[in-house]
Amino acid sequence: MKIGDKVRFLSETGGGKVAGFKGKNLVLVEDEDGFQIPTPLNEVVVVSADDYSTATLINRRAEAQERHAEETPLSRGGRSVKAMMREGQDEEVDMTVEDTVDDSREVTFRPKAEERQGGNRLSAWLAFVPLDAKQLANPRFEVYFVNDSNYHMQFAYLAAEGNSWTLRAQAEVEPNTKIFVEEIGREEINHLSQVAVQLVAYKRDKPFVRKPAVDVTLRIDPLRFYKAHTFEDSAFFETPALLYAVVENDSPARPLVVDARQLKREMYRSAREDEPSQSAAPLASGQRGPLPGRYADDQRRGDKRHSPYMRHRGLDDAIVVDLHAGEVLDTTQGMQPGEILEYQLKIFHDTMAQYASRHGQKLIFIHGKGEGVLRRALINALTYKYKGYTYQDASFQEYGYGATQVTIK
Repeated sequence: MKIGDKVRFLSETGGGKVAGFKGKNLVLVEDEDGFQIPTPLNEVVVVSADDYSTATLINRRAEAQERHAEETPLSRGGRSVKAMMREGQDEEVDMTVEDTVDDSREVTFRPKAEERQGGNRLSAWLAFVPLDAKQLANPRFEVYFVNDSNYHMQFAYLAAEGNSWTLRAQAEVEPNTKIFVEEIGREEINHLSQVAVQLVAYKRDKPFVRKPAVDVTLRIDPLRFYKAHTFEDSAFFETPALLYAVVENDSPARPLVVDARQLKREMYRSAREDEPSQSAAPLASGQRGPLPGRYADDQRRGDKRHSPYMRHRGLDDAIVVDLHAGEVLDTTQGMQPGEILEYQLKIFHDTMAQYASRHGQKLIFIHGKGEGVLRRALINALTYKYKGYTYQDASFQEYGYGATQVTIK
């Protein structure tokens, strides 16, 4: 028995709360009116005891705070947060019903594109990956478009058919990814000798540096697809692949197909520039004019007195002019293919002018085998500018198909 316990009397009705003790045998019982009644210990019995320990007090205080929080209206309905959280937890759920997913709905979520350092310069490739590198007799290839930049790319992939073009694929490619375009076999390879890629680049949901649209024409050599060493390892595929650059470090691939009309305009422009002006002193017969000043001295082969690329054949006094870039230039470093072609044509026109008065003179121009750009340029010049001269393929035994013989008339 301790202070605070509720007790009742054994010998009579009533009781109260223990207010204190008096001696060893008396307890002071405080009734409802506040009077303390001395009563022997053996005349009272404890009805309920109050626990005033620290743990009990803390628990009681926490319970009181919870009850107070539940009774505090936090919404119009007067429900507490705890009451609202409990709502619906006792609801019965039918677990026999299967969840359904609507596959027809478009997924509109787009994850943020990951960017890499150095990827703000456009680079893209058209890749051909063999399905089986050992099947060279009847090969099949997968065609991919590789976007190696931090930009989204919208591209169109076209193939030439005569004077028209056919769209083979069109899609958007996310940054630093590749996309499957098509699968082709041996029969399609022969029809893809000339393809074009057009693309625009942009970024989503953020400012970016605008890039010009890219439109390039690529010349595909079908014979390369039948050679195993053509396919090389790359960072984009686990197996060897044949890559054609569309744009690399913001520089579009230079076209490998010469525009005939553009070439014709350049040739006529070059011819007009070759004509001496009225104010300039006329050159003596057989004298050669100065080389254009746009080429550096260390790139120019020969000088005004002799030309290493020109020689006499000796048998019929024919003049042989080797127009290979390695013969007319010491180095092609820093020169674009168009500039090299322009210099080769300059040598050709200068030689034709130098021997224009020597009727019957034979000039042999070595330009290389095949239907190359330089050979087509020479044939165009002979067709339009030098109509009075005759030309033919030079000796096959000496030059193969890589030289053209011109006879001055």
